[in-house]
Amino acid sequence: MSDTVGCHALPTRRFGRTELPMPILSLGGMRFQQSWTDLAADAITHASQQQLEATLRRAVACGFHHVETARHYGSSERQLGWALPQVPDAERILQTKITPGEDAAAFEQELSLSVERLGGARIDLLAIHGINRPDHLEHTLRPGGCLEVVRRWQQLGRVGHVGFSTHGPTDLIVEAIRTDAFDYVNLHWYYIRQDNEPAIEAAAQHDMGVFIISPTDKGGHLHTPSARLQALCEPLHPIVFNDLFCLRDPRVHTISVGAARPDDLDLHLEAVARLDQVDQLLPPVERRLEDAARQALGSAWLESWHRGLPPWDQTPGGINVPVLLWLHGLVEAWGLEGYARARYGLLGQGSHWFPGANADPLDQNVSEAELLAVLGASPWAREIPSILRSLRTRVGGAVSERLSSA
Repeated sequence: MSDTVGCHALPTRRFGRTELPMPILSLGGMRFQQSWTDLAADAITHASQQQLEATLRRAVACGFHHVETARHYGSSERQLGWALPQVPDAERILQTKITPGEDAAAFEQELSLSVERLGGARIDLLAIHGINRPDHLEHTLRPGGCLEVVRRWQQLGRVGHVGFSTHGPTDLIVEAIRTDAFDYVNLHWYYIRQDNEPAIEAAAQHDMGVFIISPTDKGGHLHTPSARLQALCEPLHPIVFNDLFCLRDPRVHTISVGAARPDDLDLHLEAVARLDQVDQLLPPVERRLEDAARQALGSAWLESWHRGLPPWDQTPGGINVPVLLWLHGLVEAWGLEGYARARYGLLGQGSHWFPGANADPLDQNVSEAELLAVLGASPWAREIPSILRSLRTRVGGAVSERLSSA
């Protein structure tokens, strides 16, 4: 495929107060690298580097002027740093992400290494990567903290705008937004997970750029959609539907496309080509999805399943009941078993990126009576233990290892 086959001019949106003209599709650098470990230069194969360059070349030709990566995306920064001079782009917006920590000097060392790996380029957008807990925000904002390092680099002209990425709870995201310390936010929000709506609204009120993380993978494994989801989304591919769902909202400025090869861009470009039809294309699909969920789960469940649930850290065994019931709904409504299996297996392995445990402790370390004792505020308390057992039977048994902090 030539660089421009299937390409459409990408519209841009003002990226909040950064004033950057942000393409509505961004090239995410989490999947096109050779390894999730930070390989030595001589371990990078020619074939891997050629694939990355081919992906970047097609992306640039199609208007993906924003490319983003992170210090802990394995060999991504090193390989991207080699590729950038080979695929010049006068409009490029380069972003990387550095995790915060209590030691600001260590944070600065990581930032220096990122810049070195990226070829010494100016970082147009730098994100504090993973403000997932209150202490991450405190380490960033405190006097002498990580943000002071970033401000110094900004004064030197080596960093442009500063934002943050997050997998944290919505109230923490809103708190971080309201500090007005950040120019943009990378967060999760897509059709199957809309609970960050208050954060989207807060970002709009504070004129921040909004970048949606991983709408294809974390948005339901849409690269390998279930047969039921495919049928419900017809005539759209689930990727196209989800992209249109996100981009329909003017508060969203760009969504990440995690491409491993050039043709991974195709369906996302199709979504852009159909953006002017969004008001005709989306409502019928949304109605079918809602009807399927109602038929499978019942209106009463859909309206109240989330009420009165304890947070995972106040539940025996750390069982993350809200996430598990969410996964139950995805499986029953739309057949997202593969996605639920991966998410279920990650619980207990994902640290603060995906906290809490799956349902395995139930009936082992945690009795039903102990669980019921913290479910008293839920209208579904009596049903929840059997739901968790059923989900465990259906999607349990595999442990997922978190490969990256994205």
